[in-house]
Amino acid sequence: MRYYIVAGEASGDLHGSNLMRGIYAEDPEADIRFWGGGLMDAVYKEHQQGSGLVQDYREGAIIGYWEVLIHARKLLGKVQRCKEDILKWNPHVVILIDYPGFNFKIAEFAHDAGFKVFYYIAPKVWASREGRIRKLKAWVDKLFIVFPFEVPYFESKGVPFVYKGNPLVDAIDSSPAMKESRSDFLQRCSLPDKPYIALLAGSRNGEISTMMPVLMSFCSDLHKLPQYADYHFVIAAAPSRTAADYDLAGNEEFVHLVFGETYAALRHAKAAVINSGTASLEAALIGTPQVVGYRTASLTYLIMRTIIKIKYISLANLIIDRPAFKEYLQDYLRSDIIVDEVRRILEDHFYRSRMLKDYEEIRSLLGGSGASNAVARAMIDELRLYY
Repeated sequence: MRYYIVAGEASGDLHGSNLMRGIYAEDPEADIRFWGGGLMDAVYKEHQQGSGLVQDYREGAIIGYWEVLIHARKLLGKVQRCKEDILKWNPHVVILIDYPGFNFKIAEFAHDAGFKVFYYIAPKVWASREGRIRKLKAWVDKLFIVFPFEVPYFESKGVPFVYKGNPLVDAIDSSPAMKESRSDFLQRCSLPDKPYIALLAGSRNGEISTMMPVLMSFCSDLHKLPQYADYHFVIAAAPSRTAADYDLAGNEEFVHLVFGETYAALRHAKAAVINSGTASLEAALIGTPQVVGYRTASLTYLIMRTIIKIKYISLANLIIDRPAFKEYLQDYLRSDIIVDEVRRILEDHFYRSRMLKDYEEIRSLLGGSGASNAVARAMIDELRLYY
């Protein structure tokens, strides 16, 4: 069968690559054409089967709310190109991975054009913009969800779904970073052999520009303490960004920048300071003690408070339904508070052990390994009802 997959950012590329492996395993005749990135393209090249990459999401990436507004014409041009390519190629199914701003436009088009539409990794309608449920019902034949707390939610909304676990478990467990030694990682990335804290500032312009001043103040303040003078800091930068996006504020002596190394940087860190998002769940699954922070413009935050309905901003805390680790928002995201929390993680053995115990429960709640293959199998079983 012919599968047309659309992924528009780094996390979609990761999950798309694992889904492609599952599809190739379950359907030896699979012909896959996709919008994605290097990870998906690497899987395609392993098999040399199908039509391959149409558009790399990193080429002219539009990331962030203001950029979307400024480059609206460019974005609409990509949407139109995607629609035309789907019509020309005529797949058996269009599989959309997260990326709702783009993919809802494709879902409406593909449904109206008569294609089967699967949506993998649901838009976070349980957090905000619940009106999108109407679109899911109207344009999507089957939703493939990845969090256990989504099961009762989508059941209550009458949205047809499949839940087979979370693909991050597979992505992390199968990553070469989980087998690489600390010394090999440090040598490969030209990092000094020092204990370090991992820093993840997000992927969007607004996130990075807001988080970096706080993170750099934290680095400077912790490094000044005699017992932490030997510590360094490693920023796990988003692969779609450049060094110019990260202002190290004169801390280059002990702050280092690496790209596309999130799992390795987290795995060998003593602790992590993370902007809210998928990275907080990745840290939990890898086993890195963390503190999460988020700050945005005051007006934006006031608007968010009126529309966001969840207790926590971190996926890991939502999964376990309690604070496995601390979250600091807005004015509470300050260097002195982060320093105190990181010191507690490093110095309080009981506190650290309790966090790691919660991590074990989070992993258990996600249902173990094999999710990507199970989702691919479920998609193929669904399609065989029609073809």
